[in-house]
Amino acid sequence: MTEQPGGTTKAPFGSWKSAVTAELLVEGSVRLGEASLVDGRYYWLESRPEEKGRSVLVQYCPTHGRRDITPAPLSVRSKAHEYGGASYLVADDQVYFVLAADQRVYRMPLEGGDAQPLTPGDHSRYADFFLDRQRNRLICIQEDYRPCNDGGEPVARVVAIGLEDNCTSREPSILVQGADFYSNPSLSPDGRTLCFLRWFHPNMPWDGTELCLSTLDENGSPTETDVVAGGPEESIFQPQWSPAGELFYVSDRSDWWNIYRRGKDKPVWEKQAEFATPQWVFGMSTYGFLTSDQVLCTFTEDGRWRLARIDLNSGSHECIEQPYSDIESLHCESHRAVMIAASASEFPAVVAFDNHAGSLTTIARSHSAGLPPETFSLAQAIEFPVGDRNVHAFYYPPQNPDYQAPESELPPLLVLSHGGPTGATSAGLNLKIQYWTSRGFAVLDVNYSGSTGYGRAYRERLKAGWGVLDVEDVCAGAEYLVAKGLADPERLLIKGSSAGGYTVLAALTFHHTFKAGASLYGVGDLTTLARDTHKFESRYLDKLVGPWPNAAEIYRARSPINHVEQLDCPVIVFQGMEDKVVPPNQAEAMVNALRQQGIPVAYITFAEEGHGFRAADTIKLALTAELEFYSRIFGFPLAEPGPGIEIENLDNKPGNG
Repeated sequence: MTEQPGGTTKAPFGSWKSAVTAELLVEGSVRLGEASLVDGRYYWLESRPEEKGRSVLVQYCPTHGRRDITPAPLSVRSKAHEYGGASYLVADDQVYFVLAADQRVYRMPLEGGDAQPLTPGDHSRYADFFLDRQRNRLICIQEDYRPCNDGGEPVARVVAIGLEDNCTSREPSILVQGADFYSNPSLSPDGRTLCFLRWFHPNMPWDGTELCLSTLDENGSPTETDVVAGGPEESIFQPQWSPAGELFYVSDRSDWWNIYRRGKDKPVWEKQAEFATPQWVFGMSTYGFLTSDQVLCTFTEDGRWRLARIDLNSGSHECIEQPYSDIESLHCESHRAVMIAASASEFPAVVAFDNHAGSLTTIARSHSAGLPPETFSLAQAIEFPVGDRNVHAFYYPPQNPDYQAPESELPPLLVLSHGGPTGATSAGLNLKIQYWTSRGFAVLDVNYSGSTGYGRAYRERLKAGWGVLDVEDVCAGAEYLVAKGLADPERLLIKGSSAGGYTVLAALTFHHTFKAGASLYGVGDLTTLARDTHKFESRYLDKLVGPWPNAAEIYRARSPINHVEQLDCPVIVFQGMEDKVVPPNQAEAMVNALRQQGIPVAYITFAEEGHGFRAADTIKLALTAELEFYSRIFGFPLAEPGPGIEIENLDNKPGNG
């Protein structure tokens, strides 16, 4: 290292000392989710790494400030569909929530008091609540696991939970059942009509859903059900009643997810943009009603989320000037709204919107780090060709105001493959990306074919093509940056988790673009995944790969575990041992095969983690271990010592024969 004029230090890429430490990622850091607005007060969930990922319901009152609603050790999280979501409801000075520990539904006064269980334990999971005041009951989704004892799948239902004082822990009453999946139950303002979404195997909710209406009889039981929108080739998202009693929803029937009003053929704003996102979790929301005739909405266009108002009477619309590139969990109440938003230079935050003043106010931040703006590498949206198609991504150059690299050196490139695979990455500020760029890595975050945000046709590119097109796209993205002179071709790295981990392992096995990789709870054997995964995704691969078991040969051909002899570069593997989505046997089989091949491999497990790492110590170790792995494989110095991980077969690293 050498001191340069102006106070910067010349040092190799990867060796820069950074203020974005692993500790910074978890200290004073929370994951924000499930924002809501009730009676002028704002609510959201905070998943706190320093409390082992405990998810806390927080309230903000404009006159009294913020406070935790659920005391330690209570953690609010639904495991319905494994991914959860919509795990609480605030109404009438009560909070109804799913307790992570036992998945029962509880009721607790907002002003404090004991949590009262409303459902029996052991056999069901719940999500997506709606209060039926007229009948004093809670309507929600139930996932009943008792059939699993006989080898069957859990049964999905729309149920009602009675709220009388003497109904503690009584079995909910069944309102609707028969479909494979349900979501979004809600009542019309007059309480007479129940709407909900349903879908059937092998569809995922972004493939095809049905919007259903049921008239309720005098006892509150549904009569005949009518399908009013959707089908096997049309995805419906977020049905919602307006204050005037009209039913709205989002549909992709035009190739783009646009907002529709029931009974109208055209969307309320016809636009080549997405007003929805894949329904991986319950309770996703991208629009709401400021008044009976004015909608506030968010949509994504060219990789950036925007905010807009729609006048339902005139059909006019206007975009609202705001700094954010990523907006989710949007909810409205009487000229006000709440959302979770982030920009390329601002961490995710709970943001309040006042429609009268046209103002946006931050009321809670996901991170308290006071780093100067020049610390951060800002996302640059790029598009690159792959054969006859174009692919979208965000590029982040190395950035650290205290360092510069030798003139002749090109940076290592870390390519990120997002999970899903039906999902998308965004340009919002992410310290897990800045951890790498501030140390001298370039990062390419790829929205490969099959990602969302670019229309249904782009999303459906991956049909029958998972393990092929996504892999070609991440490889082509790395090669594109090499051709532009922005990355070192000998230090191309790839990282992904879950489905992104499968893309990592497939890219390392079937192509020779990358020189090392990191798989976090990734898939190595598609056949095992097809047999072992949970109900929500049990038929997901039918469309991504082919119908199981008829297409078993394709599954075997695309499984890296069956071709490990082709994998000839180092891999680090991370796995939570409580993972029910991608079970640990996936990682163990892949690691054992790499060991037998003599490939440099590091395997790090976490006994109490599931699918996605939540605890502070886990998050820190995963990052520091990955950095140490690359430094030892490629021989660049670290600014600070790593955790001292074990790398098997290290003598077989590139350059050692």
